[in-house]
Amino acid sequence: MNRHLKRWYATTPQRPSRSARFRRSTTSVVAAVLLMTLTTLATACSSSKPDTRAALPHRPPPPAAATDLGKGPLVPAHGALLGHYYGAGTMAETDARIGRKPAVHLTYYNWADDWAGSSTTRADFTDGRIPLINWEPFGVDFDDIISGDLDTTIRQRADGAKAIGKQFFLDFAAEMNEEEGWGGHDPAKYIAAYRHIHDIFVARGATNVVWAWCPNVTDSPDAPSALAYYPGDRYVDWTGVDGYNWGTSDPDFTWLSFGDLFADIYGKLAQKGKPIIIGEMGSDEVGGGKVAWIDGVIPTLKTKFPLIKALVWFDIDKERHWKINSSASSLASYARMAKDPYLNP
Repeated sequence: MNRHLKRWYATTPQRPSRSARFRRSTTSVVAAVLLMTLTTLATACSSSKPDTRAALPHRPPPPAAATDLGKGPLVPAHGALLGHYYGAGTMAETDARIGRKPAVHLTYYNWADDWAGSSTTRADFTDGRIPLINWEPFGVDFDDIISGDLDTTIRQRADGAKAIGKQFFLDFAAEMNEEEGWGGHDPAKYIAAYRHIHDIFVARGATNVVWAWCPNVTDSPDAPSALAYYPGDRYVDWTGVDGYNWGTSDPDFTWLSFGDLFADIYGKLAQKGKPIIIGEMGSDEVGGGKVAWIDGVIPTLKTKFPLIKALVWFDIDKERHWKINSSASSLASYARMAKDPYLNP
């Protein structure tokens, strides 16, 4: 999602509007789906015994592979964890609407914020929720991270994380492949900064941190693709992705199902063999039916995306009707999904 000086602190959302770059994002996802379809048709016409697997350059592993991930940090024994960003009411109000307490709570913090010591993080653990800390380095020169000039702050966050004593998700500098362009869209610089922070955390004993690495579902034009920023298997516990169905209220946008939206990036992430988290997701009401979109999430997870082990809904009206209660029927659909055994491992 377009961050554009997006900043959440522990209690107050402050996300400005997204830009028109999502015209390109939607087009990119649709193009990927069409390309896979055309490739399949071409293969079928060129051989009497087509190998349909050739049409899927990023063919995900079979569902059995997902069971191999059951022993990873915070990975549920079966199904997937449901997470929430609370931007459309208090936690108590929202949980009452859903009819349950989501397992994961997404919050956003600036570079200098003490997210480990915040009252929100402490309350999450008290309430039995897993924090998903999105740590955003606005105004930070990544060269200063790499050189060690910012080690004091990093050591403070590492010590705070260790003091928590429980596992939680940390998503540093998410959506690096899109408009925010952490590190100036320089994969080598991004990776070096990410590894430097990770190494300090490990050296100071903050091994309870579960590192989630979440690019955007699409890449900025003329910028490196998402996987170019991958820090490496030693540095990532969960791979991830953020993505939205923008509906058709803009004539340049195309309705995308949950499966269409994440199909291409899922295949690429699945090659890493790690659990996958959707760090941000949502759908508009206009263009195809939000109820059907939500109803399709769990069947798609089961049949196409078995490595997705957590998903987080971005519950707020910003630019589109992302709220779970954007309509009574959408809320009913979301509540059904939230109560499904697959999301209650």
